[in-house]
Formats: sequence, structure tokens, C-alpha cells
Amino acid sequence: MMTANEIDAIKNILASPKKIIIIPHRNPDGDAMGSTLGLYHFLLKQKHQVTVISPNEFPNFLAWLPASEKVLIFEKEEHKCEDILDKSDFIFTLDFNALHRTGDIMKASLEKLDKTFMMIDHHELPDNYAKYTFSDTTYGSTCEMVYDFIDQLSEKNLIDKTIATCLYTGIVTDSGSFRFPKTTGKTHRIVADLIDKGVENNKVHNQLFDTSSYNRLLILGKALQNMKLLPEFKTTYITLSQAELDSFNYQKGDTEGIVNYGLSIAGIDFTAIFIENTAEGIIKISFRSEGDFDVNQFSRNYFGGGGHKNAAGGKSDKTLQETVLYFESILKEIKK
Repeated sequence: MMTANEIDAIKNILASPKKIIIIPHRNPDGDAMGSTLGLYHFLLKQKHQVTVISPNEFPNFLAWLPASEKVLIFEKEEHKCEDILDKSDFIFTLDFNALHRTGDIMKASLEKLDKTFMMIDHHELPDNYAKYTFSDTTYGSTCEMVYDFIDQLSEKNLIDKTIATCLYTGIVTDSGSFRFPKTTGKTHRIVADLIDKGVENNKVHNQLFDTSSYNRLLILGKALQNMKLLPEFKTTYITLSQAELDSFNYQKGDTEGIVNYGLSIAGIDFTAIFIENTAEGIIKISFRSEGDFDVNQFSRNYFGGGGHKNAAGGKSDKTLQETVLYFESILKEIKK
């Protein structure tokens, strides 16, 4: 929780109408979009002028979120976004704790700003760019933190169905539909309150998980065909090349959640997915684990990434084949 002095300072800042910016991380997921839009609707009810600026496009399966159509995309409207940032009074950054997570282009713009930042985030090792920081790794999602942030401001009565729906979305996605280890009794108590506020949880679940395009299912099929099993390391991994993605008319978000299939095999406690992105010249990587294997540290050590103990991401500048060979060589070294 934040200190009483910090809460008082934020209350004073929000006591009169401000021009406020809310920023999620690059390649925003359900928790990033849910928390930013949840906070967006809350601050609108407090009569602030609020803008959400995402570093890049968010997945299509989140486009149903209330006011998602009003989100500005920095990499599409750079000059417009920089002008709005320059004129802002206060900036929230949600679901990330280092400015490089917004991408090189936006990071450079944010570093030049002489503005007051507040960070709300649940990842490890936060940077110190924000004057106000609500950082706590015990939370399973940033949306839970936004709920508690609103509660600490003594404004929980302002949480309506719209805000609750956004926050519920981030909680259900970042908790793996309530099955990940950081899903606590408190998580369920928050969710119960959000449902009492009007969240139609069955409809949210349908939007997130049960509505799919034909091509997305074909990509899943190809990914499962490409899965490699390494029983000696209790590991699986999946590869998807750019050519394979293109052949199925890949859209942003089509690979979301595929990495989790690798953990569904008995005896497997570590999995990865390697996705080629020729536009960025990198291999994008997601890691998942069960039990004590720390994929956050693994990703930090070998793939310039990070995240949580059981869910993390990274990248590689090598080719897809070279990246996979490097990954397998690391496993051999770790086993030794």
C-alpha cells in the first residue's frame, strides 16, 4: 500500500481538474488495457481531462473494452501524442516499471518530459522515474492495484459497471482465469465486488476466450504442430515463423495465450514460445513455468526480458533457428 502522505499528495493533485495521461506498456495485454481504461473512466468521473496513449496497437480481442476506440496510438500519431504529453499536468504509467517498456521511440519522448509521473505496477525491480510509486509484486494484476488505489483514495463508491468491467478483464487475464499462484482470497473478494457492481463475467469471458477468428484457430493448430517436447528438461517450446504467421493472415493478438498449452502436458514445468517478427528484426519470446522455476530471472539472464516468477517475456536478435539452438544450449548448461 502507499503511505498516508503519498495518498494525501495524490488526493491534493486530483482535487481540481487536471490534464492527465495514462500509459500502458508496449504490446498491451488484458491487464495493461483493463487497468488503463479502468483508471481512465474513474478519472473522468472526477472531472479530469484524460487521455490514454498506448505505445502501439492493442489486440483485437480487447477492442470491445469501453472507450478503447478513444485510445491514441503513439507510434501512429507521434506528433499529436507528443503535443498532448507536453500539455499534460500528470502522467500515470500502468503495468510496467521501466520506460523502455514503452519502446525506444516513446521512451525517448517520455524521458524528455518535465512532468510528474505516478507508477502503478506489480513487476519486480522498478526504475525510479516516477515521483509517486505504487509498486507491489504480491499482487497478481495491476487491475487489482488500481482497485486498491481507488479504495485508498476513499472513492470506491465511484466504481460503476464500466470501471468494474475494465478491472475485471485485467484480473481474469493476468490470473490465468484465477488459476495462477498469486490468485488470493483477496483477489476473489475484489472480483466479487466487481461482479456486484454489474460485471457480466460470462460475457467478458466470451469476449476474451470464446470468440475467435478462423485464422487464429489455424495459427493455434500450426503452433501445436510445431511444439517440441524435451522431457529430459521437463520443457516444451513452440516456434512460429513470420512466413507461417503470414500464411494465416496473422492479426495482432492471434498468438495470445498459445504459450500456456506447453504446460498442459503431464510432467512439464517449463515452456516457451518463439515468434519471429521481421518488422522489428527480433524473435519475441514468452516463458511460462509451474512450481519453483523462476522464468523472470531466466529471461533477465539470457533474453533481456523479465516479468514474474512463473510468467515472463524476452527477445532475441538472432534468427529463429539460432534462438532455439541457444535456448536448448542454456537448458543443457542449467541441467549440468
